[in-house]
Amino acid sequence: MNDTAAEIASQPDVWLESLAFTDQAQHELIAPGERMLVLGCGTSWFVAQSLAELRERAGFGETDAICASEFRPGRHYDRIVAVTRSGTSTEVLEALRMVPAATRTVAITAVRGEPVDELTDAQLALDFADERSVVQTRFPTTVLALARAAYGKDLEPIVADGRKALDMPLPADPADIDHLVFLGTGWTFGLANEAALKVREAAQAYSESYPARDFRHGPVAVCGPRSLVWSLGDTDRELDDVARAAGATAYRNELDPLAQLILAQRFALALAAHRGLDPDNPRLLTRSVVLTP
Repeated sequence: MNDTAAEIASQPDVWLESLAFTDQAQHELIAPGERMLVLGCGTSWFVAQSLAELRERAGFGETDAICASEFRPGRHYDRIVAVTRSGTSTEVLEALRMVPAATRTVAITAVRGEPVDELTDAQLALDFADERSVVQTRFPTTVLALARAAYGKDLEPIVADGRKALDMPLPADPADIDHLVFLGTGWTFGLANEAALKVREAAQAYSESYPARDFRHGPVAVCGPRSLVWSLGDTDRELDDVARAAGATAYRNELDPLAQLILAQRFALALAAHRGLDPDNPRLLTRSVVLTP
């Protein structure tokens, strides 16, 4: 088993371990009434999208998400949360250096003692969820599992679904698929973005992601018999018919969306294996993007 596969398999147990940090997560991620921004790069940006939607829908206050490289001072935020597995990503550090001193800053990271610590007021260090892999799997899902627990969600059934996702059949034979489209809505749109990224990173395959209803507004045009259209969460079921009419395979299941992301990760690894690729050594990627000044 490669490192990436082992880390995917560990997720339900790691989610349970995150519950020890619930009090700290509630203190830093609820902040009732505050206007919050969540930022990150790559996978962490997609986590930020889901986290922002979860917090705002829970009624704790306006919450935005932005790619760290696009952050510009100007809008007022009471608190800025930076999601960064390594604590070293250049764009995250640059964004934090632009934050006004009066704004509370929080880092969610997997490594202690990195540069992000010096730029933030508080750190939520989930070092038990750190990864050897370049391709992120268990760190981002653990961040979201912990945030959901902090916002009042019972993790036990989510963990149970996660275990099911480790054992259930894949939605299609990877040999039959060379194009994937992930659809989400609300907080699961961030999951859809992350699922598509995993396919690109691990399998170098053509994958896309969209807000579910936007699928009919153009993206369906490139779907065909070798396409898999995968819906995450409570999306319109009529979209399955739209996908099938284009000749694609439509897929959804009733697992919790976070558990469905495990299944998508497994599919990305299976597709990589079919293509003769090593997911532990993805093409052109490194664990952290550190730019030379």
